[in-house]
Amino acid sequence: QVELVESGGGLVQPGRSLRLSCTASGSPFSFDTMGWYRQPLGKARELVAIIGNGGSTNYGDSVKGRFTISRGNAENTVYLQMNNLRSEDTAVYYCSAKRAIESHTYWGQGTQVTVSS
Repeated sequence: QVELVESGGGLVQPGRSLRLSCTASGSPFSFDTMGWYRQPLGKARELVAIIGNGGSTNYGDSVKGRFTISRGNAENTVYLQMNNLRSEDTAVYYCSAKRAIESHTYWGQGTQVTVSS
């Protein structure tokens, strides 16, 4: 059974940084794509960033230049470095993982990020 566990969320002041981590366990295979999505309260879930096995990345427009996604040395880990955080970055952040040959996307339970002074 695949399980994605996120960590690193919390309360931070505007302009500061946070680093989110996600580890996927229970899969004998490497995920082709891992990423981060977020859902502000009362709004739809949106793309933050995704990264492929080869290192290709894609970012949501609102985080370009401020957030960096990377994959860890351990298999099926992914990080999100968030710099210069803004109040509008406040949301629940979800880790995602997907294999190219499957239609199913796996999701973590989410970690709350709150940016407030």
